[in-house]
Amino acid sequence: MRKSLLLVAAAALALGAGPAMAKKQVVIVVKGLDNPFFEAIHQGCEKWNKENASSEYECFYTGPASTSDEAGEAQIVQDVLGKADTAAIAISPSNAKLIAQTIKTANPTVPVMTLDADLAAEDSALRKTYLGTDNYLMGFKIGEYIKKGKPKGGTICTIEGNPGADNILRRAQGMRDALTGQKGLTELKGEGGWTEVAGCPVFTNDDGAKGVQAMTDILAANPKLDAFGIMGGWPLFGAPQPYRDLFKPMAERIASNDFVIGAADTIGDEVAIAKEGLVTALVGQRPFEMGYKAPSVMIDLIEGKPVEDPVFTGLDECTKDTVDTCIQK
Repeated sequence: MRKSLLLVAAAALALGAGPAMAKKQVVIVVKGLDNPFFEAIHQGCEKWNKENASSEYECFYTGPASTSDEAGEAQIVQDVLGKADTAAIAISPSNAKLIAQTIKTANPTVPVMTLDADLAAEDSALRKTYLGTDNYLMGFKIGEYIKKGKPKGGTICTIEGNPGADNILRRAQGMRDALTGQKGLTELKGEGGWTEVAGCPVFTNDDGAKGVQAMTDILAANPKLDAFGIMGGWPLFGAPQPYRDLFKPMAERIASNDFVIGAADTIGDEVAIAKEGLVTALVGQRPFEMGYKAPSVMIDLIEGKPVEDPVFTGLDECTKDTVDTCIQK
């Protein structure tokens, strides 16, 4: 009797009626789990899982607790690439050079792509493709809005995130190029009428409260400042009330373009802040779409299918007058 039961069990396993086999993982590693932008990527990943429940692959989302933990992200990438069930990985590098070195050291046999933020151009061969925002174009559009508001130029401060984040550096370059009509300037000293004030750019490590405090300090030191270019929406979505408190007294100046603020992203409270007239323009990304598309792109890479490089996910542009229709549904 016992022998018969064992034979039945073996036959059931052979037919696939036994315990479910563990799925292969297509992994998304983000800069930090404390950022609402990356949570939107997570939600896209989870939607893909729900719609592809029968797939042999599972989208797995991870990252360090804080966006300031560059070493933590590199360690997670190293660990993920060492796991037997990892089939592919999509990385949003907080520090492009550190992640490039991590990939070189790991020498992975599975496809590697970047998401949201890319590697530096000289390290691009380490990944198969980049999926996300055209960050240079995003920064260029922010610059166009600032220039439209202040066509004769003025003084400006750029708010950036991690100094090693390639996506933020590309945005800042795009903004400077749009303001000046020149390419490649790393600091503005009067070109196109624009001058970056002392102490800028400010690097905030994607910390919203730190960004608002930095802007408070810059305004105190430069009462005649004309503009802020904010390369990530951290001060607006990460510290919305302190941001409002800082700029409500300047609402009339913002409305008349006497003071101009161009900022990245359209998440959290940002669109509401635009509707309140406390930012001149927002140029937003589509993080949910990034998270939703990434698993399919990774599977195409696994299967050796052709994948474009880069794969851009588009932009949304919001002003006070367009907030009701500016976000792609």
